[in-house]
Amino acid sequence: MGSAVLLSSGSEPDFYIHSYYEFKLFGQDLSINTTMVSTVIVCLVFMFLVLFARHYVMKAYRTGQTNGVQNAVELIVEALDNMVYSNMHQHAPAYLNYVETLMAFILLSNISGLFGLRAPTADFGTTFALGLITFVMIEYAWIKSKGIGFVKDLLEPFPIFFPVNVISEFATPISMSLRLFGNVLAGTIMLGLWYSLMPWLLKIGLPAFLHTYLDLFSGAIQTFVFGMLTMTFIEDKYAD
Repeated sequence: MGSAVLLSSGSEPDFYIHSYYEFKLFGQDLSINTTMVSTVIVCLVFMFLVLFARHYVMKAYRTGQTNGVQNAVELIVEALDNMVYSNMHQHAPAYLNYVETLMAFILLSNISGLFGLRAPTADFGTTFALGLITFVMIEYAWIKSKGIGFVKDLLEPFPIFFPVNVISEFATPISMSLRLFGNVLAGTIMLGLWYSLMPWLLKIGLPAFLHTYLDLFSGAIQTFVFGMLTMTFIEDKYAD
């Protein structure tokens, strides 16, 4: 969950948060920063991988001959499908594409530090947006399941708990986004401190193991956690 970390001339940690272009819009000062650039790159890589996989899958269907890419793609998709179905059961088909796309984007964002980028998920703006989208899906499932009866749920067990229940609902996207953001940012800070404080000899080779753990291993775990919470919260609305 780390990201590209550079050293400034004063040997102070540089967490790779830079503004490339500043402008005004409706009187507000805005800027194109590192997170935006990294997000665009991650999205482009995501699109390339999807088109690349589609090409080889369609080629296999046309020729009737399997290939390595098709086998790998089907293995990954089947594993994700099984995970979604095991957690969401009969409601899985309605949310399959969303959950799998969400997890793919988060994983690519988390491991982008391996390739010299600042992980988009190290910015709370990114994780909060993901949390809000999931929040909409959760509330959609609730209303679809209960209709106007969701108001009754907010009044249980006693009407006096209505404010608490409302706060609890809105706390869901905040807690989910903060969990992802905090873990990714922690990796970024740890790598930044390592690059800035350690002697040059310890900056050769050893950081590769740190990136493997903080970017790849921990990033995959955070992806799994966010995906599982998404599926659990949505399914709970149908089960209530």
